[in-house]
Amino acid sequence: MSQLLPRTWTSDAVGGTRRQRASCDYHAYSPDPLSGRQIQLDGDVAADVADAETAIARLNENAAALDNTEALARILMRAEAVASSRIEGLRIGAHRLLRAEVSQRVGARPVDVTTNEILRNIEAMDYGLANLSVGDKISLDLLLETHRQLLAGSIIREQGGRLRHSQNWIGGNEFNPCGAAYVPPPPELVRPLMDDLLNFSNDDSLPAVAQAAIAHAQFETIHPFADGNGRIGRVLIHQVLRRRGLAVRVLAPVSLVLAARADAYVQSLTGFRYVGEVGSEEAHEGVNLLMGSFAASCSLAVAQATQFESVAQEIEVEWRTAVGNVRSRSTTDRLLKVLCGAPVVTTNGVAQILGCSYNAANAAIENLVTAKVLQQITLGKRNRAFEAPRMIEAFTNLESALTTPSESPGQES
Repeated sequence: MSQLLPRTWTSDAVGGTRRQRASCDYHAYSPDPLSGRQIQLDGDVAADVADAETAIARLNENAAALDNTEALARILMRAEAVASSRIEGLRIGAHRLLRAEVSQRVGARPVDVTTNEILRNIEAMDYGLANLSVGDKISLDLLLETHRQLLAGSIIREQGGRLRHSQNWIGGNEFNPCGAAYVPPPPELVRPLMDDLLNFSNDDSLPAVAQAAIAHAQFETIHPFADGNGRIGRVLIHQVLRRRGLAVRVLAPVSLVLAARADAYVQSLTGFRYVGEVGSEEAHEGVNLLMGSFAASCSLAVAQATQFESVAQEIEVEWRTAVGNVRSRSTTDRLLKVLCGAPVVTTNGVAQILGCSYNAANAAIENLVTAKVLQQITLGKRNRAFEAPRMIEAFTNLESALTTPSESPGQES
């Protein structure tokens, strides 16, 4: 039975107000385990989940028919990482991010703290998905290493890759959990709850989208890390979908939708945290609210990704028209295919991506500069780079398509 556990906070804080330094009584939430739990989908929710799975499967099937699947997968993953960071209040423009990623790679200039956190989120998401194939088990070791990569280089890097051993909370103040909006389970419950969550995540009883929604919500409920829970929890979404064979080639940038609907996102997570018996009406309604809301977000994310794919193909056609006759499988031809996934490049970067010589990469870049597909920029004092304005514009539109003035970031600790 899920319950609120009474606890007493003994304060040893220095600083803050008298109220913030005070000791107090509070309640930590202990959720029901997931393994073996009978979860019933209401009719309309089951239909929404089925629609979302069909949409994600079609997105991946269509991507398989494209010449530039890998490039599209790369840019969609970056859109997802940017949006996942946005939910935590970490904001950066798409254009600035693409430049910063290349700038960091060539060591042109140090990036600011926010940009660095988002770049690490990209690296962590990439690691968490690259090391999981269809049918693989999602292991605690994989989640811990993904988390370690997220916090690498930060001021709290020593907490990376470690389950928490102290109480954390969301909202309120940094000194005590007395006025917190939510207090996760006590630290001694974290490991058994994570073991149960992974058992659930590696089962195939539920539809994949429903499983991903519940696994994510339970992860956020457990809040197993000192920091970075929201971002790792959204990596888990895509890990579940990938291991179930639903999102093998490209991911649906669902965080774009969750970022735009932050209030509804938080509301669905809150509704999932019922108190009482697992078979209660409140428990049933909470999990169905979560699955239905998540399925709708997935369908909308697929629509955005599909639209972006169409725009990317149109842009490549425009590029090829501007360049003129391009020999099939030439360096220029191959560069045009990957440019939508890497719209800011250096000559060394192109040589690495295409596996060609520096001179061949340079010649291909010059062809695209002449055709005004690429334009030269400078990173730092003397590092030349080149960017494709049309694709950057498309990526910016994708990243901001669902952002509304009423958007409110979530909180993560």
